[in-house]
Amino acid sequence: MRRRRFLAWTLGAAACAAGCGSEHVTGGTARFSIRADGSRWARVGQAFASAAHASGVGTSPTGTKITVTGLPALAASELNNGQTLLDTATPLSRLTGDVEVVVVPVNSLFKDFDDFGAHLRAEPSRTMLAGGPQGEPDHLLFGLIAKGLGADTRQIDYTGYPSSDEAVSALLGGKAAAAAGLPGDWRPAIDAGRVRALAVSCARRVPGLDVPTLLESGVRVDFADWAAAVGPEDMTEDGRESAVRMCDEVTSSPSWRRACRAAGWISIPLSGDDFKVWLTSEVERTQAVLRDLGLLASSRATTCWGSCGNGH
Repeated sequence: MRRRRFLAWTLGAAACAAGCGSEHVTGGTARFSIRADGSRWARVGQAFASAAHASGVGTSPTGTKITVTGLPALAASELNNGQTLLDTATPLSRLTGDVEVVVVPVNSLFKDFDDFGAHLRAEPSRTMLAGGPQGEPDHLLFGLIAKGLGADTRQIDYTGYPSSDEAVSALLGGKAAAAAGLPGDWRPAIDAGRVRALAVSCARRVPGLDVPTLLESGVRVDFADWAAAVGPEDMTEDGRESAVRMCDEVTSSPSWRRACRAAGWISIPLSGDDFKVWLTSEVERTQAVLRDLGLLASSRATTCWGSCGNGH
């Protein structure tokens, strides 16, 4: 397996020590300060804070900190120190999901996902794959696909690139047979007829992309690059309940739904105890695929992740 420098966001990134992406809001008598855990989640954090304001939530610079973070931070924390969001924060609510798409060059011998899947299953070390940095969502998705196909996951030949532009260039330059990423990153190349989309990662088809889901293609994978709201590790039960109510109010608001549609996010709200249960299974699934890819050595048991559409 090719190794590239692992570029990942760590939970509680230093870039946010000074309050990166912070918005201070208060709902009723409870006060909150919403921030993004790094620039990667700045848009979601800003949209969440704006929807809170639109829902009648006021401002306060001294409120309880609510951090918007996501799957890449979870994977990075596993790789860096073995801690998860369950160890370092209080889970509050799942917010959004970004669908991923699997693409190939327009002149690829893989005419559809079945062709690609058959080659990956038979020759994983000779099916060059590309996407974002190692251990991040694109890499995790290919690990899940390989496992779902029954391929030898540790033999995957994956090259991670720091930016989507570099991944696009690698695929178009013949350095990879297939790649994964956000539809928005690949849309220009798709529209220009330079690449073809083979499948999308979520349970439902994506408007504007006439391709099947992985589930339709026979791979039991339902995947999204998700973002979530978490509170401080030492949050009191009363504080947690108040924050969960605030998250429920915001994620059910028309303003939030409009923001998700405009940004192309899937709104996947799930809060409180249900979110904690889901996050526990997501931690286990992430640990499992990191082990399958040879990036994490551990004997902890795992379970399968639920649908990215759960909690709608």
